[in-house]
Amino acid sequence: MASAPPNHRAHSGTYTFSSRPRAVETRRKYKEAPDEQTHSYYGNIMYDRRIIRGNTYAQQIIPTTAQPDPAEIQRQQEIKRKAIAIKRAQEQSRAKTPEALQGRKHIDVQTDLYLEELSNVTVATDIECQTDAFLDRPASPLFIPAKSGEDVATQIEEGELFDFDREVQPVLEVLVGKTIEQSLLEVMEEEELACLMAQQRAFHELRNIHLAEVQRLQEKERRHSEEKERRIAQQKEVLQKERETAEKIAARAYTKQYLADLLPAAFTSLRTHGFFNDPVETDIETNFLPWLMDEVNRKLERRYAARELLDNIIHDAAQKRLEQFKEPET
Repeated sequence: MASAPPNHRAHSGTYTFSSRPRAVETRRKYKEAPDEQTHSYYGNIMYDRRIIRGNTYAQQIIPTTAQPDPAEIQRQQEIKRKAIAIKRAQEQSRAKTPEALQGRKHIDVQTDLYLEELSNVTVATDIECQTDAFLDRPASPLFIPAKSGEDVATQIEEGELFDFDREVQPVLEVLVGKTIEQSLLEVMEEEELACLMAQQRAFHELRNIHLAEVQRLQEKERRHSEEKERRIAQQKEVLQKERETAEKIAARAYTKQYLADLLPAAFTSLRTHGFFNDPVETDIETNFLPWLMDEVNRKLERRYAARELLDNIIHDAAQKRLEQFKEPET
């Protein structure tokens, strides 16, 4: 079926331009500030003075350290001075709040007609605005390529391209076969796991029986070892006692043989060295002789005192006689 001409498509709902599109006039989005410098806007870069054409190797590049134009600097300062003057004039023309009195200060006060309720919940409202009907640039039209060739259609009856029963049968056979195969594998795996568990239980039972037998044999061996060690210890103790008894008997016989002549010799030696004293002699030595010596010493001291006194008398008499002989005759 051939496509309809463009005018028929326009009547069917597709948008097309009634005339060629034209450029919209250049319009600023925001108002220009008073101190902003006006610039020329170029619609075509071929007429833009900022575009450099030709070879740029021979262009004179102004170094960054070069001095700017004094006229340009003066013009910029003049523009800035005018902006400051305008701003100062606006501030002076605005009514100012008088200064606060001493000890007070200004605070922000709500002066609206309706008080605002302060809340943590943010109030959201829907606001609509009507935009300008004149747009900067209309939407691009849908690109519709030019019609070429002829449309051909083919009638296909139901069941000519796809027979559900015939197409689905292999899929069902595969699904059923895979399901049965997977089921058989799972059943075989479960039976194998059951056999393994039975073998494991039988192995554990046999192992427990062997372990019990090994423990019984170890306990029997331990009892035999303890009995053997106890018998050996008893035999060693009996031999030790017999050895000690024989040594005691030999020591007793040797002692009797050695002490047979030792007792008379010891008494003789003690008597010779004066350990067995006579009572009369001991009494004389301890009682009589000290008293006798004291009496003798006392008598000798009296004799020595009498002799010294006699010597003094004789010495005095001799001195007197000597003095008498030495006196001259009158």
